[in-house]
Amino acid sequence: MNILHERDERKGIFIAEENGVKAGEMTYSQAGADKIIIDHTDVNPEFKGQGVGKKMVEAAVAYVRENGMKIMPLCPFAKATFDKNPDMQDVLF
Repeated sequence: MNILHERDERKGIFIAEENGVKAGEMTYSQAGADKIIIDHTDVNPEFKGQGVGKKMVEAAVAYVRENGMKIMPLCPFAKATFDKNPDMQDVLF
């Protein structure tokens, strides 16, 4: 599975793809220079239960770690993922 990341000055998206099929997407808003707010996660029903959402959260965690940023997970799915994974909580705002 590939996780693509697209962003502009104010918003961004992580897109999960498997064999050319969109498996899911997670959107965020930029909040200043050092924080992103994850606001929505959606997984294609064909890919439910395959860890697609968690892989997108992991990609966001890697992105903010590389860039010295923090995450505020407003999306209930993202928040639950952080709650279940203490190893990711260092990036929480």
